[in-house]
Amino acid sequence: MKQFDFFEPTDKALRNLPEGFTYEPELITVAQEQSLVSRIRDLPFREFQFHQFLAKRRTVSFGWHYDYSGRQLQKADAIPEFLLRLRTRVARFAKLEPEAFQHVLVTEYGPDTGIGWHRDKAVFGEVVGVSLLTPCVLRFRRKENEKWQRANVAVAPRSAYHLSGPARIVWEHSILRVDKLRYAVTFRNLREE
Repeated sequence: MKQFDFFEPTDKALRNLPEGFTYEPELITVAQEQSLVSRIRDLPFREFQFHQFLAKRRTVSFGWHYDYSGRQLQKADAIPEFLLRLRTRVARFAKLEPEAFQHVLVTEYGPDTGIGWHRDKAVFGEVVGVSLLTPCVLRFRRKENEKWQRANVAVAPRSAYHLSGPARIVWEHSILRVDKLRYAVTFRNLREE
């Protein structure tokens, strides 16, 4: 009897996922992940501030930074070379030009840290997330009449997911709390007006 692989989506699971969601289970190698993590650990992380609240996760932005109090984009430091190389791989997966991804957000999730239900800000277009070190559960939901339609995806280390179309605009998403250190590198393009 074949044991169910938590990280291998079944046909049924794939049918329940939002339109516009794609997943690449091994975008990078273990050696590439280790190299990335060694550079990421030295980044100037700060507690994520949402209005007057500080979240448990820590972040650093490159290219652009979204200012929640001013509700606008602000220019941020240039994207470091080591993240530009990852951006090229991410762009190939998303079938976009690397230069389309002008914003990179690196997030550090310590043990017992996740992120609640949200949609990325409307100034951003498509979103690609790369997961490092620890698996997590990416949850989706959308209101359908009086009920919530839901879907969960097990996201493996070194994998990437792409949100476009309804998965990006209609569905909310969240990350369940992780039990060990996890890094996420999120690439976003800017929405065309």
